[in-house]
Formats: sequence, structure tokens, C-alpha cells
Amino acid sequence: MSAREPVLNPVRIKTLRPTQMTLGLREVEEKRRMWRERGGEKGSEFLGRHMIPVVLGPKRRHYLIDHHHLARALEDEGVRDVLVNVVADLSRLSRDAFWIFLDNRGWCHPYDAQGHRRNFDDIPATVAEMLDDPFRSLAGELRGAGGYAKDESPFSEFIWADFLRRRLKRKAVEKNFMTSLGEALILAKSEEANFLPGWCGPSRDD
Repeated sequence: MSAREPVLNPVRIKTLRPTQMTLGLREVEEKRRMWRERGGEKGSEFLGRHMIPVVLGPKRRHYLIDHHHLARALEDEGVRDVLVNVVADLSRLSRDAFWIFLDNRGWCHPYDAQGHRRNFDDIPATVAEMLDDPFRSLAGELRGAGGYAKDESPFSEFIWADFLRRRLKRKAVEKNFMTSLGEALILAKSEEANFLPGWCGPSRDD
């Protein structure tokens, strides 16, 4: 179940199956920039250091359980293949049992760009079909700006994205991202956010 065996034979990015519906395209663009700077002649070395964690699902398809943004960025940059790290072989499970298992393990996030839970069948079949959630981009940028600490909780960035979605207007985020980031920083340090993973607001003096 937890073999964690790297697959040294390259896997086509276009065959990787997402386990979430959305991503932050702003973060994808940042990873594309990173690839252009650090890839090139050292592309093979870069890909060897950034193997994609997957589980084997029905029909032995590779399902991403992390690094959706990197996979999308590499595909957008014209990279065809990546190395993957097989975390678990669930290929014997039925389709329904497979998704229920992923859900219970925190390995999938079937929520749309409005923060609404959807059916597993609504999850895109390829990373190229994943939709943009600007609040996911805002949450990622917020962590980079020190708004909250990196946390091992599953999908912590999406939890922050949903918190911000309920307090900021999408049009404002899309039109003036940096202004929205400033507002998000204030929200992140408030007591209102103290239940969120990685919260690092001011502590109270007893």
C-alpha cells in the first residue's frame, strides 16, 4: 500500500489523472518561470528531483495526489514526460471504492472554483482541463508572503482559499491581485483565522 517506488520509465503528463478540480493559474505561471530558469540543459536533473507522487487506480492509471501545479506547468511548457513516485497501488479497487478511499485519506479534493463539493465524476480527466481558482492563487501567494506557515494538513491551501473566498470578492482578486493580497494578510493575522492550518497570528498575553 505504501511502496513509494519511483517509476524510472517516464510517464506522459497527459495521462496523469487529477484528484482535484481546480488550481491557481498564477502559481502555475510561477512554476513555468521556475522551469524556464532551472530547466533547459539541466531539465533531466530538475525532473529527477521533482518526481510526481501518484497512486495507481482503476485500469492502472496514474492519479496525482500532489504537485498538480507542477504537472500543469510542465505540460504548458511542452514537457511530455515526468518521473512518478507510486505511493500506493489501488488498482484492484472498483471506481467507487477507489474514490471513497482517496476521500477518506485526504488524497482528493472534489470542490469547484466556488468552493462547492461536486461529484467525483466532475473531476477533470487531465491536468490541462483543470480550472483556475484565483483564491487558490491568493492562498499560495499569501503563504509565500508570510501570512501563514507551511502545514502538513491535506489541501491546507484550499482551506485558506475557501476562507478568503468568503471574505473577498473574486472580481477584486482578479482585477487587483496585490491589493487583495494586502487585505488577505490582514485577515490571515486576525483571530478570525485562528482555526486555520498554519495560522501564525499574534499570540495573546495571559
